[in-house]
Amino acid sequence: MDKKRVNDQFDMKPMYTCSRRGFLRWGVGMAVAGPWALSHALEAEIPARPIPAEHLANAKAAIAECRGYGPEVKESMKKCFDLLGGIGSLVKNKTVTVKVNFTGSPYETLFGRPPGETYLTHGATAIALASLLLEEGAKRVRFVECAYYRKSMEEVMEMVGWDVKSLLALGNVEGENTRNLGFGKKYSEIKVPEPGYLFHSFQLNHSYEDTDVLVSLAKLKNHTIAGITLSMKNLFGITPCSIYGDDAGTEDAIQARGSMHGGGRWGKEIALPGLKEKLSRDAGYVVPRVIVDLCAACPVHLAVIDGITSMSGGEGFWSRGIKPVTPGVLIAGLNPVSTDAVGLAVMGYPDPRAERGTAPFEQGDNHLLLAERAGLGTADLAKIDVRGLPIEKVRYPFQS
Repeated sequence: MDKKRVNDQFDMKPMYTCSRRGFLRWGVGMAVAGPWALSHALEAEIPARPIPAEHLANAKAAIAECRGYGPEVKESMKKCFDLLGGIGSLVKNKTVTVKVNFTGSPYETLFGRPPGETYLTHGATAIALASLLLEEGAKRVRFVECAYYRKSMEEVMEMVGWDVKSLLALGNVEGENTRNLGFGKKYSEIKVPEPGYLFHSFQLNHSYEDTDVLVSLAKLKNHTIAGITLSMKNLFGITPCSIYGDDAGTEDAIQARGSMHGGGRWGKEIALPGLKEKLSRDAGYVVPRVIVDLCAACPVHLAVIDGITSMSGGEGFWSRGIKPVTPGVLIAGLNPVSTDAVGLAVMGYPDPRAERGTAPFEQGDNHLLLAERAGLGTADLAKIDVRGLPIEKVRYPFQS
């Protein structure tokens, strides 16, 4: 597909505009007003929730070296899990749903590398994860993604280069394309715990309710608006095209969710179920809050981030200024906010709690900071137990 046409389809341009309401809320001086102004703006937006003791206890992340996509993937991933104290108690006799990242359409080879080595979940990490989950007693492992194709999840896995035969041969492993009802008979309404930022609830494929454990299997990479797309941003893709896509209203829908990037600014303006009020047209305001609401509604119990090889500068082949990177690490954690904070630090950004306007959050608000406000976990590196390799040893600057 012609890449200009892809860019035009997604209208992937930096977002500098905001609605009058967004302007009144944030003001043009917010970028220079400092932490005091930001904290008071958030106080006016939602009351801060205390971070539960469980989330603070899970504020730990493990880092292991991994330089390739061979047998070393499983070895390094197991090392991470062992450093976390093991995952057996989390997954034994449970249905485990693994959200992968198959963003975009079509799937492109970049820099002479297959998509799994740059911007999509690599099949080797999926096989390693499924193998370890089953060895630890998981009853069933289900891989899911809202893929922009009228194809089964197994067919999409083949398209991105996964060894599907080996994956399914592991045992009780299945896949579901959650772009619509899939194998379900009705959508699940999943509530956003109060207070929430933008949504009361989401209408999702049954897979996100019919599960005991949710795993986010993400790449270590940037995002044009969200700054980073790690385990939390990965959940943006759980919303089905049939309800949230720009061609919503039919089970055949396969278009991207431009409407959820800011009041129809990047896509067709559609009615979004569970929305509290009309969205701002500032994508940098909307996207981070959608991320946090989704993570509140569907908590991630295990975050796994592939930083073996990846790309910097954006989230997909349509992003401008992208380049290949080889951090050579795997990162895993039991709280997505804390795990992503460690991932962000590994990417060379010194402050996971940075404000909008500070790299990598030049185009949008920091969803890690918003998640802290909502009580989902801590992004304060001083409060996170980093195990295995220290951040200083594996730091790989994504932005020069």
